[in-house]
Amino acid sequence: MMTQVIVLNGGSSSGKSGIVRCLQAVLPDPWLAFGVDTLVDAMPASLRASDAGIEFEPDGEVSVGPEFRTLEAAWIEGIAAMARAGARIVVDEVFLGGANSQERWLRALGELRVLWVGVRCDAAVAAGREIARGDRTSGMAVSQADAVHRGVVYDLEVDTSRAESMECARTIAAHVK
Repeated sequence: MMTQVIVLNGGSSSGKSGIVRCLQAVLPDPWLAFGVDTLVDAMPASLRASDAGIEFEPDGEVSVGPEFRTLEAAWIEGIAAMARAGARIVVDEVFLGGANSQERWLRALGELRVLWVGVRCDAAVAAGREIARGDRTSGMAVSQADAVHRGVVYDLEVDTSRAESMECARTIAAHVK
């Protein structure tokens, strides 16, 4: 059975989005890309600054509430349904809850063939990228660099503080069956 879903998990500014673009360029078949940032952007503004939705604290911490979790569950199920319908999908995720976040995806993806990829990046490197980007809350990269990987089981890990996006994408593509 061929890989149907690639899930990239890493902290803010770890380089996941760049890897996704490179994967779409190097993989032989078309792959759709979906990121948690798209989910957040799709939410009404009232949920992007609410304890029921998602809150970005001044120190970079991110907290999510019940309304966010409800919409996130629907989003995850929707991505799984697209994969079951024949689309190949790359997911750009930030597992704020570590292993608990992966468990939500495992339940939804069920029998699908998934390649789980940890995208690591040295916290100082990610913090530098965060500053250069200018569109992130300062401190998110450092607070998430290790936390998003706690208890998560991967098939493969890449490190963007030591390798460029294209090199990481080629490493991942070599594991896609």
